[in-house]
Amino acid sequence: MSKSISDLYDHLKKEKGIHTNFKEEMTYSDYLHLDTILTSQHRLSGHHDEMLFIIIHQVSELWMKLILHELTSAIQSIEAGNLSAAFKMLARVSKVQTQIIQAWDVLSTLTPAEYLEFRDKLGKASGFQSYQYRLIEFALGYKSKHILKIYENDQAVHDALIKAYQAPSIYDVSIGALAKAGFPINSDLLDRDYSIVYNGDSTVQAAWEKVYKDVDKYWDLYELAEKLVDIEDWLQQWRFRHMKTVERIIGFKIGTGGSSGVSYLKQVLEHRFFPELWDLRTTL
Repeated sequence: MSKSISDLYDHLKKEKGIHTNFKEEMTYSDYLHLDTILTSQHRLSGHHDEMLFIIIHQVSELWMKLILHELTSAIQSIEAGNLSAAFKMLARVSKVQTQIIQAWDVLSTLTPAEYLEFRDKLGKASGFQSYQYRLIEFALGYKSKHILKIYENDQAVHDALIKAYQAPSIYDVSIGALAKAGFPINSDLLDRDYSIVYNGDSTVQAAWEKVYKDVDKYWDLYELAEKLVDIEDWLQQWRFRHMKTVERIIGFKIGTGGSSGVSYLKQVLEHRFFPELWDLRTTL
């Protein structure tokens, strides 16, 4: 036994306060419901690499749950005028996004030949159907009505998506924050149909430009804008890594969910969530 391991054992023996009796106490495993989480990987094939495929997607869904938790609270905080609280939440979203992006690096260790060993077992199931990803898109302002049909078989999920589809996005409430700060924002934007994708407005452009030209005066709004840019930047990097990973594994095949696969993923890269915040980089 090496000296370092021996020293560690000796140290543990001196830790007299370590709890060992959990007959009537909650354990770490109990708190996290590990019995449920760790028994939720059910391979439909006998192939070794299907475990990787399942876990990567499950982990990503857990991270998306946290993103939604933070985005929802951030939207509420901005609406209430509490921008400082929103900043912490949005900063956390950006950090979580980096974790999801890195997940593609792990999945890309799956080769085309390996994936073909179990792809047919997926049937029509596809990441395209992730309702949490759709909720994130809705929270950021990208609303797609036709996509709602996918979820009609699950009433609770469908209802949640309809609610998010009709609710203001984080950019809608940020535009509202500009109006509350005294900027002359087009009044039509402040009571609009939030299910319609926002495409830009000259009064919003002018307001953000003024914020960036007088950072000291409008520091909170400036910080809000940069937090939004961070999130869109990371989301687009996630989308790009998604597209390249799919291309690496299945090329230009049709996705299991029926989408055009790589071609669809390339198209969505063109969408901008917060157009004025990118345009002002050129116009300033």
